[in-house]
Formats: sequence, C-alpha cells, structure tokens
Amino acid sequence: MKIATWNVNSLRVRLPQVQSWLARERPAVLAIQETKLHDAVFPTQELLELGYHSLASGQPTYNGVAILSVAPPHAPQIGIPGMADPQRRALAASYLVPALPGGALRVINLYVPNGQEVGSAKYAYKLAWLAAVRDWIAKEIAAYPNIAVLGDYNIAPEDQDVHDPRAWRGCVAVSTAERAAFRELLALGLHDAFRLFPQAARSFSWWDYRAQAFPRNLGLRIDHILFSSTLIKYCVNCWIARAVRAAPRPSDHAPVIAELNCETNL
Repeated sequence: MKIATWNVNSLRVRLPQVQSWLARERPAVLAIQETKLHDAVFPTQELLELGYHSLASGQPTYNGVAILSVAPPHAPQIGIPGMADPQRRALAASYLVPALPGGALRVINLYVPNGQEVGSAKYAYKLAWLAAVRDWIAKEIAAYPNIAVLGDYNIAPEDQDVHDPRAWRGCVAVSTAERAAFRELLALGLHDAFRLFPQAARSFSWWDYRAQAFPRNLGLRIDHILFSSTLIKYCVNCWIARAVRAAPRPSDHAPVIAELNCETNL
C-alpha cells in the first residue's frame, strides 16, 4: 500500500502528468499541494475515471490542497480547526483500513507557508501557522492511532537535506525556528519515514527552476511523510521519485512515496 505526497505547482498545468503517474504507481492515497484551482473547477470527474476519489480545498492562483484516494474519505477536516485562515493549506480525512489497529488511517495534508525571508511578516505567519498545526495534530493523535502527516513543509530539517548548508545558513526553510517547529511535530510521536531507511547522499525533493538546479542537483528535501508510532511499524520503504522532476514542464517538486506492508481494501 503506497501513500504519497506531491506539490504539483498547478494541477491545471500538471494534470496529465498526475494522471499518468497515478495510473503507473497506483498509490492508495496521494496528497497534493499547490493545486491553484477553485473547488468548482477541480478535475473530480477526470480523477474518478482513474479510480480516485477527490477531497479538495482550493483557491485560484495560489495555494490549494487535495487528497486523492482509491477509497472514499470519511470525517473530512478543511483547514486548521480554530484558526481563521483564508489560505487553503490544510486538509484531513480518514480511510478504512481494516488491517490497522482501529481499522482506519488518518491522513493530514499540509502545505506549509514558504515564509519569504527570516524576520518578515510572512515568516511570522509561517511560525504561527506551524504552532497551530502542532496543537491540532496533538489532538488528532489522541483521537486516531494511525496518522500520516504528508505535504510540502517548506522546511529542510537537517543540513543533510540541503545541497549547500553554508550558503543556506540563516535562510528561510533552514532557520533555527523553523527546524525547531519541525522537531516539535516529531516530539508529538511522529517519525520521518524517509530517514527510517538508508538513503543516497544528497537526496532532495525540490529544485529551483533557475540556474540549472535540477541537473546540478542543487536541491532541498522539504517534502515529508511523517507517521505516528503505531503506523510506522508497517512502513517498509520510503523514497523520492526523482525521475518525475525530469519530465517535460515538471513541477519543481518530486513526489515522495512511502510503502506500508498491510492488507487493505483501499
């Protein structure tokens, strides 16, 4: 059973790539970010024809999140509870998986704000947003034992997740406060699935469109899959689908995929 996350950087532009990738990989769940589509024009029918249900929360031009799944979603949550935020960046739903304790998988999809630059108003918003997410996830963990928190976190947790740590020191995505916020999520009982397994050096999930960053592998690992302690026992692999970034007109992000070894009706 595959669970994946992918910042598609405009679903309108990338829909054929997403359709082709879904048909080839067949993940049970795909969390996508930066759909940049209003809900009224989300390609629900096109995805259903591929066998995927859609739960979306979008807005034109910016932001937007969606969860695509083979099984229908239950108990959806749009946005961070208690946080009045016009930006569509968070989404959650549950999916029946009888083989798991409690019989359900809870998926949380996050598109963490970029933060612009350290010290800016957008940076303060990012830290406040992450604090609200932490409080929300703490309650989710108390209610659901099997939680996957996926998305574009816009945080490279460690220096090994940065192509040039010295050049990036003090910048947004690697600042002390952002990394501390990421560790606070882990402290809730979540685990970085990618780091559970041996990985190649200089493994990244995002590369700038400029300066030949992808061919030169000048990237950051900012897209993550975090699993709860109960769920992590079923995780047998996690990898970055780097080749997707080499497609014509690609997103600047590559999908991240985790595989769970459990029988499921998804």
